[in-house]
Amino acid sequence: MNAIGAATAAAAALAAAGGILGAALPGRARVLASGVCTAALGAAGLAAGAAALRGGRWSATAPALLPLSGAHLAVDALSGLFMAVAGGVVLAVAVYGVGYAAGHGPYGTGSRTAQATLPVFALTLLLVPAAASVSTFLLLWELMALTSLVLVLARHRGGGPGERAAVREAGLWYGVMTHFAFVLLLAGTGLFAAGAGGETFAALRAGAHALSPGTRGLVFVLTALAFATKAGAVPLHPWLPRAHPEAPSAVSALMSAAMVNLGVYGVVRLGFDLLGGGPRWWWLLVLGLGALSAVHGILQAAMASDLKRLLAYSTSENLGLALIGVGAAGLLSDAGRRAPAALALAAALLHLVNHAAFKALLFCAAGSVLRATGLRDLDRMGGLRARMPATCAFFALAALGAVALPPGNGFLGEWLLLQSLVHGLAVPGVVTALVLPLAVAAIALSAGLAAAVFVKALGVAFFARPRSAPAGAAVESPPSMLAGMGLLAAACTALALVPGLLGDGLSRAVAAAGAGDGPPLAGGALAVRLDRLAATMSPLWVACALTAAVAVVAVAARLLARRRRRDNARLWDCGGGAPTARMSYTATSFAEPLQRVFDDVLAPQQDVDVTPVRASAYLVERVRFRRSVPDRVEHRLYRPLLSAVSQAGRAARRLATGSLHLYLGYGFSGLVALLLALAAAR
Repeated sequence: MNAIGAATAAAAALAAAGGILGAALPGRARVLASGVCTAALGAAGLAAGAAALRGGRWSATAPALLPLSGAHLAVDALSGLFMAVAGGVVLAVAVYGVGYAAGHGPYGTGSRTAQATLPVFALTLLLVPAAASVSTFLLLWELMALTSLVLVLARHRGGGPGERAAVREAGLWYGVMTHFAFVLLLAGTGLFAAGAGGETFAALRAGAHALSPGTRGLVFVLTALAFATKAGAVPLHPWLPRAHPEAPSAVSALMSAAMVNLGVYGVVRLGFDLLGGGPRWWWLLVLGLGALSAVHGILQAAMASDLKRLLAYSTSENLGLALIGVGAAGLLSDAGRRAPAALALAAALLHLVNHAAFKALLFCAAGSVLRATGLRDLDRMGGLRARMPATCAFFALAALGAVALPPGNGFLGEWLLLQSLVHGLAVPGVVTALVLPLAVAAIALSAGLAAAVFVKALGVAFFARPRSAPAGAAVESPPSMLAGMGLLAAACTALALVPGLLGDGLSRAVAAAGAGDGPPLAGGALAVRLDRLAATMSPLWVACALTAAVAVVAVAARLLARRRRRDNARLWDCGGGAPTARMSYTATSFAEPLQRVFDDVLAPQQDVDVTPVRASAYLVERVRFRRSVPDRVEHRLYRPLLSAVSQAGRAARRLATGSLHLYLGYGFSGLVALLLALAAAR
C-alpha cells in the first residue's frame, strides 16, 4: 500500500472513530472529539490528493464488501484534485466547527446525530472521486446525499415554529431533488454498464465504443442532468438556496465548497474519461447550463438580502462558470483544438479550487456573524467591522476572491477561462462563432454583477451603522472559529499569489481526464505560462504592483495635504443633524438600481396596501409597500409542475376504492402491460 492508500485507509478509520465518539460522548467532549477526528480525516484526504497530483496512483478492490461485484477504488490525478480540495476544506471547517458547534447545545451541529454524521459525510466527500465502479460510485453518492440531508435537518428541533418550518421545507426540497438526480444517475450508469458489458470504470472505458450514438447520447444526458443537479445548475437548483441558508454554517461551507464540486467531477469523469468525449451538442448543453447558471445565480444573489442565501446563489454562479469551462473544453476538443480545450478544462478545475477556498471562508464568516448576532438579514446588520474586526477582514479577503479582481484568488481562474475562449474563436464554424462570444459575455456580466453583490454584502453588514440591537452588541468569535477561518484565508492568499505551484498538478488532472494532448500550463512560484499559447500571468508581481501603486498614491496624497492650509470646521448639514441608521443604505435599497435595469428578467412582484381612516376616505391611516423578487425559474417551472402533481394525486385517490379485487386487477393489468412492452422491445 502506497502513501495514497495509507492516507485513504487512515481517513476511513478516523471517520469511524469520529462517528462513534460523536454518538457516545457527552456535551462539549463529543464536539471536540468529533471535530479532531474530522480535521485529521481532512488532513489525510489532503495528503492523499496531493500525492496523486504529484503523479501517484492507487487502486484497491474489496470483493466481499458489496454483493456481486465488490467495491472498487482507484485514485489518479483527477480524483486526487477533488480529494485534495475536499480534504483541505474539511480540515479547516472541522477546526472552525469545534467552536461553532460548542455554542449550539443539544440541538443543531452540537447534537449527537450531527456530530456522529459529520465525519461520515466528510469521508464520502473524499471517497466519491475515488470510486472506480458503478456500484461503488452509486453507494458512496447516495451515502453522501443521505448524510448531508441529515446535517441540513440538524436544526429542525431548535428555534421557533417559523424556523423549524423553513428547515423542514429545505430538507424536503433537498431530499426530493437529490433523489431525483440519483434516479437519473442510476438509469444512465445502468444503461452504460449494460451496454459496455461491465460495471468497473475500466470496463466502461473499454466498452464505450460499442455503444450506439443514441445510447451514448442518452447516457450522457441522463448523467449530466444528475450531476448538474448536485452542482446547483439552473434550472435544477431550487434546493440550493433553501438548503444552504437553513443548514448550520459549517455544513453549508462543506456543501458549497466541496460537495457541489463533485457534480462537475462527474461530468468530466464520465464525459471525457469514460465515454471518451462526444459530439458537439453534448458540450453545448453543458455550456448552456453553465452560462444560464452563472447569469441567473448572480442576478438572484444581487437581489438577496439574506446573507447565506446570497452566498448560495453565488455558488450557483461560480459552478456555472466551471461548467462553461467544461463545455468549452468539450466543444474545442470536438473541433480538434486540443490546446485551448485542455486550457479550458484546466481553468475550470482551477476555478473550482479557488471557489472552494473563498466560498468556505465566506460561509464561515457568515456563520460567525450569525453566531454573534443571530441575524442573516443584511437589512438588520451593520457596524460589525468595529465589533468583529477579524471576521470582517476574513470576509473582505474572501469577497475579493469572489469578485475575480486582482489580487484575489478568483482572478486567475476566470482569466484562464477567458484566454481559452478567446483562443477558441479561431475555430471555424457558425456554432463556435456564436457560442463562444456569448460565453465570454456571460462571464463578463457575472463578474461585474459579482462586484456589486459583494460590495453590498461587505458594506451593509460591516461598514454601515448598526440597524438592530443584536448587531450593536455583537462580539468576536472564539479562537477555534478564527483559526479555521485563518486556515482558509491562508489558502486564499497562497492561491492568489503563487497559483503556478498548481500548474503541474492541474496538467496531470487534465491528462487523466483525457481532454488534451499535452500540459496546458507551465510555471512556478512567480508566473503561470500557457503552454503552446502566447500568454503569461504573474499574480505575485501584479499584487506587488498594486500594493506599490496604492502606497505611492497614499504617500502623494499625504504630502500634498501638508502643503495646504486646513481649517477644522463643522460641515453644514442643512439643519438635518447627524445621520441615523435608518438613513443609511440597506441591502434592498442598494440592489434597487440593478433590479430596475433587469426588471424584465427578474419580474419583481410588488403590492401597495392603503388603509384609510374610518371617519374619512380622504385621510390615510397606513400605507404598506411590499416588494419581492422571486426566483423566476422556480416560479414559472416548478410551481406549475407541483400544482399538476398535486392535482394528479387528488385525482388518483379515486382509484383507491378499498376493493381488493380492483387492486388485484391493477396489478394484473400492469404485469400484462410490462410483458407486452418487453415483447415489443425484443
